[in-house]
Amino acid sequence: MTALSPGHPDQQSRVPLYGEEFTARPEEVYSRLRARGPIVPVLLAPDVPAMLVVDYDTALQVLRSPHVFVKDSRRWQDTAPPDTPVLPMMSWRPNTLYADGERHARLRPPVENSLTAVKPAQLRRFVQSSAINLIQGFTGRGHADLLGEYAAQLPLLVLQQMFGCPAEIAQDMVAAIAALWDGTDPQLANQYLETSVADLVRYKRANPGDDVTTRMIEHPHGLDDDELVHQLIITMGAGAEPLGNWIANALYLLLTEHRVADAVATGSVALDEALDDVLWRFTPLTNYAITYPRHALHLGQVALAADEPVVISMAAINTDPSLHPGGQVPAGNRAHLAFSAGAHTCPASRPARLIATVALETLLDYVPEVELDDQQPLQWRPGPFHRALTALPVRFPAVTTLAEPATGGSECPHRSAR
Repeated sequence: MTALSPGHPDQQSRVPLYGEEFTARPEEVYSRLRARGPIVPVLLAPDVPAMLVVDYDTALQVLRSPHVFVKDSRRWQDTAPPDTPVLPMMSWRPNTLYADGERHARLRPPVENSLTAVKPAQLRRFVQSSAINLIQGFTGRGHADLLGEYAAQLPLLVLQQMFGCPAEIAQDMVAAIAALWDGTDPQLANQYLETSVADLVRYKRANPGDDVTTRMIEHPHGLDDDELVHQLIITMGAGAEPLGNWIANALYLLLTEHRVADAVATGSVALDEALDDVLWRFTPLTNYAITYPRHALHLGQVALAADEPVVISMAAINTDPSLHPGGQVPAGNRAHLAFSAGAHTCPASRPARLIATVALETLLDYVPEVELDDQQPLQWRPGPFHRALTALPVRFPAVTTLAEPATGGSECPHRSAR
């Protein structure tokens, strides 16, 4: 592993961001970490040390100092255990996420410009039609898994349309992306992901259209096929897994907290604002925005070794009580770090927000009387990088015909007494 400077934390002092305790009670782990200071030694996996930033101002300092903290992970990668489950999520790729300086300036515009060109009205139609198709598949039963049957599937269907992607290719992509986030058989998942995205590039070169993939192919910055594959991997990876979990976590919040559900039902808080509440408290991308110090240095009173991962804990920062003196986040506050900050701020935040908002509106309009199924306890998926349920079982009055909603506005679901 990377040589550490004198006094650098040993393995025993590092807090693991994996295992049953972290998965079940991450808030308690983050609270202990914040008590130790702004940057804390952790383990992302066995034998994968990192430094976790749990302080808002320190995170902004790291994210806004690309001359000191770089995204290129190759020097770290050369020292990482080859079989660690987090390697595929941290391995260098020739895309904008791992690029610095001039290379980043060349690779980011094809992604940003291609996403910006998606018209909001067109995207809304994609989401609504896909959402209604999914809802029609379970309303007759009176029960559903709103994660597996709705939140996880909806981004897949929307991305297929946005990227001009055939269904069989998109399904392979999303399955591989989920396996990478979970760290299950990561090498095989990574191989399947690259193969399926390469299939998409070949398909769109032969069948261009009015879609994100074609616009990236035709962008004047002239990306080669390898760059296109890896640009699409990060764009679709960020658009499928975290977005599906954002939608699911928002439904979880509405179904479990009367305060939020009632505020949305009465119109005092818009769904868009409730989605920000989710990003503050249940952000789907919990620990990421990874950078690597160019050289050994001290940040504040903390020694950082060259090339050791410096991970931003959006979850620990966003839930820091010192950021919310009144105990609650004011409605509409978007100062969270869920989309990162600095030069690598997520370029897809606007379309992602629109997709999530329309997904909630449509579900709550067509299935207004939904509540958690208490017979099936909720569980969270393991992994250091995300906060994601394994399932979101619900029940509601069954209907055989999906009628137009009468209100034209979103009703909030009934809540169980969980």
